[in-house]
Amino acid sequence: MSQARDPRAALRKARRVVVKIGSSSLARDPRAHDRLAEAVSALREEGKQVVIVSSGAIALGTKKLGYRARPKEMARLQAAAAAGQSLLMRAYEEAFGRVSINVAQVLLTHADLADRTRANNARHALSALLDAGCVPILNENDSVSVEEIKFGDNDELSAMVAPLVAADVLVLLSDVEGLLDGQGKRVGVIHDVAAEALPLVRAKKSDVGTGGMASKIEAARRATLAGAHVVIADARREDVLLRIFGGEDEGTVFVAGARRLPAKKHWIAFTLRPRGDLWLDAGAAEAVRSKGRSVLGVGVLGVRGEFRTGDSVRLLAPDGNELGRGLARCASTEAVVRAGKKDENEENAVLVHRDELVVW
Repeated sequence: MSQARDPRAALRKARRVVVKIGSSSLARDPRAHDRLAEAVSALREEGKQVVIVSSGAIALGTKKLGYRARPKEMARLQAAAAAGQSLLMRAYEEAFGRVSINVAQVLLTHADLADRTRANNARHALSALLDAGCVPILNENDSVSVEEIKFGDNDELSAMVAPLVAADVLVLLSDVEGLLDGQGKRVGVIHDVAAEALPLVRAKKSDVGTGGMASKIEAARRATLAGAHVVIADARREDVLLRIFGGEDEGTVFVAGARRLPAKKHWIAFTLRPRGDLWLDAGAAEAVRSKGRSVLGVGVLGVRGEFRTGDSVRLLAPDGNELGRGLARCASTEAVVRAGKKDENEENAVLVHRDELVVW
């Protein structure tokens, strides 16, 4: 059976893996760090390189600071993150030390990955750590990243890290056995996230973590478009990682997209946050959607928001539906002037170039 028909065969051959583990899994299992370290050690013996994205700092800090429950105030969330991050890394240092593996802490903010230069620096640093035989332990820098605590989660971070390190597989470990169907049975394989997975999503959230199944499905969508297979599986299952990479029927496998979205376009689509909108007329919308054309000023009905050259903007059809996203070739003030006007100068006429445009 081909890998296209049997995606679990591809999991066995993976060489670079990102493993994300949630707060719930770490908080409820006193041996979670040790079991993860033992599994990673076994995977490394098979020639795999592993990057870990770990939640848990806020949960540990909440206990350390004596809070009764996870704080809701931003200052206390940041305090809990700061207090808990050292405990989290100590647990990883001790667990991986017992299997003679060095770990390295890497704290990232959304701004680090939204900036191309800083993202490339992060890519090179992670590559150097892997080459040195370390296991990078990544987490959002919640003690300073207000927006990340309020809106982000580590499912999203892991989906951004997968293309950053050119991962073959992203594993999302949680306290569920995978994606469940309407009868509560685990779905083994998903080939099309939008058609097969989204209708089944039940966005439940716990009192320990920030992400539910909805965020994991979105992470799977993003990572599969970057060319990685994704597995959602139960962290509580004994030897879950070894079973996954042994090709066993474990968790839900989301098959990598047949056409891999180039790294820059993946960055435009899923890392950058749009700063404004370009409202297209029917002709321009069709040219962009069906013919892969650039967005010209003459086809723009209106401009919304304040953005600068190089910022991400959403492209909207006449009915308001989002067609895609791209990088603005000029600031919003200039886009307003060019909207609806024909310009013989091709350089001035283009507001979003097709090479910097992603169509949904």
